Amino acid sequence: MKNTFKLLIVTTGFLLLSCNDFLDEKSNSSLATPETLEDNQALLDRGTVRSQTPVSGEVSSGDMYVTDADFNNMPLETEKRLYIWQPERVSTPGDNDWGYTYQRINICNTVLYNLERYGIANADNVKGQALVFRAGAYLDAAQVWCQVFDKNSAGSKHGLPLRLDPDMNIPSVRATLQQTYDQILADLHAALSLLPPSQISATRPSRATALGYLSRTYLYMGNYEKSLMYGREALVTYNTLLDFNLLNPGASFPIAAVNAEVLMPLSMVYSYFLPTNQAKISAALYDSYAENDLRKVIFFRKNAQGEILFKGNYTGNSTRSSGLATDEVYLTVAESYAHTNDYGKAMQVLNQLLVTRWKAGTFVPYTAGSKEEALQKIRDERRKELLMRGLRWADLKRYNRDGANISLTRVVNGVTYVLPPNDPRYAIAIPEDIIKMTGIPQNER
Repeated sequence: MKNTFKLLIVTTGFLLLSCNDFLDEKSNSSLATPETLEDNQALLDRGTVRSQTPVSGEVSSGDMYVTDADFNNMPLETEKRLYIWQPERVSTPGDNDWGYTYQRINICNTVLYNLERYGIANADNVKGQALVFRAGAYLDAAQVWCQVFDKNSAGSKHGLPLRLDPDMNIPSVRATLQQTYDQILADLHAALSLLPPSQISATRPSRATALGYLSRTYLYMGNYEKSLMYGREALVTYNTLLDFNLLNPGASFPIAAVNAEVLMPLSMVYSYFLPTNQAKISAALYDSYAENDLRKVIFFRKNAQGEILFKGNYTGNSTRSSGLATDEVYLTVAESYAHTNDYGKAMQVLNQLLVTRWKAGTFVPYTAGSKEEALQKIRDERRKELLMRGLRWADLKRYNRDGANISLTRVVNGVTYVLPPNDPRYAIAIPEDIIKMTGIPQNER
């Protein structure tokens, strides 16, 4: 088995090209023969499955902007093309989101294979973790490289290659979008019966994590009844929120890594567009936060030029966070309540979150007189609460599917670039080297 496992790592590295972190892991002799439960837990505990989530959607989403000078100094033409929504050549060959995503998926597949191949006992927890990690990776990937989910057409739209086995000799074939979401849901539902309510380490997904991902998945699908059901169950299992009154707004990064809200700590792949001294926040977005809203001082700082920079990462440092946390679950539950016409309950859940974000004693609870008013308030707060968390791109896609008619605009070096609602470029081009290597069809351009 030792030689087989080494071959698996080498072939995975070849398929995904320059995934150096993964190749480096084979030097650890304790993982050379993954026949024990501890070895397979160690594979999941290593940072690879948590630190290489896609960044393409965040760069594209309009959460931030860069100055013309910074844009012109960018070393990668592919990232510059991504930023201005070009239809192709938006990924660097051999070092891109696609490779990192399937690297994460392959680790999960390897663990699931090992647990079955060696008949490892007491493996429910580790199996559940692998299923959640894999489902999360596929869900992230679907937001980047697939069109928005629409139940009326998902059976005919391109989804993702569903690699469920670590054997790299199996050809890649794009499933339908329906099949892709079916697989995500199957993994998450299977994980529910395997995972404990909480883990000894906050870096390991728990039952609450699986429930939170189910709620997010059904929200993206527009199935608000099930989104509400699993979101409520997630909050019954775990509902802790940070009190922003207890954070230090003068800190470089006021929100600690793996803090009490985090259900799944993940971070994005590095992008030249996202360093904290380079990615700027628009004045209009900054001004949308009320003066007593502590997010205005916890999330932002101004540089010497008066430009607004974001420091509210859920990583405790400059790395951009992309995981799952309870604040998102509260917002998802509130939105699902509104969609199901219980806008009074929607405001109640929203207020439970917002009172922890405002200066103590100053928050006035929100009210809504209609479903539409409730949804607008929730979407506004979702925009402000989940800024730079890798979620805006997916939100834009589903809002436009439902008729929001949101266009994105960027002006770079005097040229205006526009991304209209429901444009095919919302399904970002698959890297051309992957198309050439696998023969899978490219997204519509």
